[in-house]
Amino acid sequence: MEMAPISSSPRTVEEIFKDYSGRRAGIVRALTYDDFMFLNLSYPEKENLCLYGHANESWEVTLPAEEVPPELPEPALGINFARDGMNRRDWLSLVAVHSDSWLLSVAFYLGARFNRNERKRLFSLINDLPTVYEVVAERKPVKDKPSVDSGSKSRLSTKRSSDGHMVKSNPKLADEAYGEDEDEHSETLCGSCGGNYNADEFWIGCDICEKWFHGKCVKITPAKAETIKQYKCPSCSSMKRGRQ
Repeated sequence: MEMAPISSSPRTVEEIFKDYSGRRAGIVRALTYDDFMFLNLSYPEKENLCLYGHANESWEVTLPAEEVPPELPEPALGINFARDGMNRRDWLSLVAVHSDSWLLSVAFYLGARFNRNERKRLFSLINDLPTVYEVVAERKPVKDKPSVDSGSKSRLSTKRSSDGHMVKSNPKLADEAYGEDEDEHSETLCGSCGGNYNADEFWIGCDICEKWFHGKCVKITPAKAETIKQYKCPSCSSMKRGRQ
């Protein structure tokens, strides 16, 4: 298979996270919705096969790259050999574990030149998504456990900072496997534009009125949200200034 040249590889934290998310979505699809197709392509009689996830959210079962060293880290070799020697669900879970390892290795290979804070932010974004294994094994992550980095958590959850303030934000949610969480909040409306909740968009909650807003509507980015100890929406901020 052909790999994209390094010169065209993503360079920023956001670009690498987008690349990670696309590859992850492709692998999740292969191991869940397309599992029968994936099973049929992984014949034990074939050579060492690898499962690749691509940045465009597609997937592929094929032989590893011939060049040494490869353009990017390679997935686990020979996943097909264990196909008929294990319970189907256990085999898919095993492939999921290897795939999680590969996804992380690709992300940090692309971000090898990042500084400490950039690496920390990249891992924080990745860690807010459930692993492929958690999706395949239908295990949901613990939502009230503080992340290693910032207040970025899944939607409608909060993290208390060291000074007691609440910070709320919404990185992109997992995928269809976590559709029940999205359905639960599908009627939430943006306090600014009135638009419906969308899992693909960044949201932030006001700590005063507890309304939720599109980050773009209140001009707050995920990176900026990480630095806010207590977020006040424009309305609550103007009310405070009026009282003063």
